[in-house]
Amino acid sequence: MKDLTFHYIETNSVTLHTAVAGPEDGPLVVLLHGFPEFWYGWRHQIDALAEQGYRVVIPDQRGYSKSGKPEGIEQYTMDVLRDDITGLIDHFGHNHAVVIGHDWGGAVAWHLAATKPAYAEKLIIINIPHPHAMPRVLKRNPLQWVKSSYIGFFQLPNMPEKMMEAGNYGSLKQAFNVTSKQHAFSEKDLEQYEKSWDQPGSLTGMLNWYRALKKGSLQQTPAAPVTVPVRMIWGLGDQFLSPMLAKESMNFCLDGKGVFVGEATHWVQHEQPEIVNSLIQRFLNEEKPAAL
Repeated sequence: MKDLTFHYIETNSVTLHTAVAGPEDGPLVVLLHGFPEFWYGWRHQIDALAEQGYRVVIPDQRGYSKSGKPEGIEQYTMDVLRDDITGLIDHFGHNHAVVIGHDWGGAVAWHLAATKPAYAEKLIIINIPHPHAMPRVLKRNPLQWVKSSYIGFFQLPNMPEKMMEAGNYGSLKQAFNVTSKQHAFSEKDLEQYEKSWDQPGSLTGMLNWYRALKKGSLQQTPAAPVTVPVRMIWGLGDQFLSPMLAKESMNFCLDGKGVFVGEATHWVQHEQPEIVNSLIQRFLNEEKPAAL
């Protein structure tokens, strides 16, 4: 990763440790990681975007790694998480940005585009459905209940943290290896993740995103169609989320298109980086239709 710098940025009453690359005067791209990652989860995309002339900004989102970890699950609802990112866009002197999100980072991206669309020029979503797609699919696909059962465990106090921390974060490392294609995460990669999880308060901060569901976090996203152009990239082998969710999500977009990627799982940007980078580039290079 070339010319990568790190900054501590104050936004929305929290400090976000943020990786930055690319020319200062380039158009802004904000990449949002999911659980249980941090900025490093986008390592395969940074150079590709920077070389295209984009100013690439990747925060460790609140609760994660070296960023702030406010106490209380109400500090991790969608409205709060969204305002972290709009504040970040403001900090870099831009009115809007291309927002790319994976997993929970994609949920924040959906919410930002749905509630403050002026901040999102384009939206690229990777393996996370629109928040209102999930209940629709659960009604038709009982298997999705099984795939999502871990969310209930994460609601428990203290026990998930103890389980995750045991054996040098063995369960988290195993989760990566079991749910991804072989060699997607190297030993060196897992060492970087372990350092992230080992930051004081990180496990609770990460889990508070799930615990905030009890505060109606995902219901804060309106069901009205997203007006921002949306492109979705979805690894077909996702063990957590059914492809039905990707298709259902398109019903919440005025301008939405999706691509399924074979030989890939929930961690498609790690497993098929060249394909993902090519798809991102194609979308970013799409011209807006001429005004009538």
